[in-house]
Amino acid sequence: MLYPRQVVLVTCRGEGWANIVPVAWSIPLSFEPPLVGISLSPKRYSHELIRKAGEFVINIPTLQLLKAVMETGSCSGRDTDKFSRCGLTPAPAKHLKTPIISECVAHIECRLHKEVELGDHTLFVGEVLEAYADPNYFDGECYTEQADLVYQLGGELFVRLGRRVSA
Repeated sequence: MLYPRQVVLVTCRGEGWANIVPVAWSIPLSFEPPLVGISLSPKRYSHELIRKAGEFVINIPTLQLLKAVMETGSCSGRDTDKFSRCGLTPAPAKHLKTPIISECVAHIECRLHKEVELGDHTLFVGEVLEAYADPNYFDGECYTEQADLVYQLGGELFVRLGRRVSA
């Protein structure tokens, strides 16, 4: 009943390669300090990596990356380099060792601030070190109509949001 939800691609790093996990459960939590949250099951390999590295990046994909979004969720980063498998390009982040996904239109670099165990998921609270976006897709206040972001209705169903309207 809380869908559609925006899907983001979260990058995290381990000893070998960096990993990518699609996440539909993300939320802004605070302006001051700037905090965001992502909810992950402890069964996910990325859960272990974020806990160990103490950092993660929220990358914002467009619908052009829908195939890669689906592919990153269909295999484990424990034994698969998802960047290579999905044709995505890792690029250096501004403040972290965890890479960003260069094909994404926006990035939110986070240092792990807190973990909260909530039932069968963990809420990873990240302190935002920097957030930046391609100005063709984000005008400094909100996403432009060209952004065409990924919103999940549930399972393998996605929706394209309509045009912007003002209240």
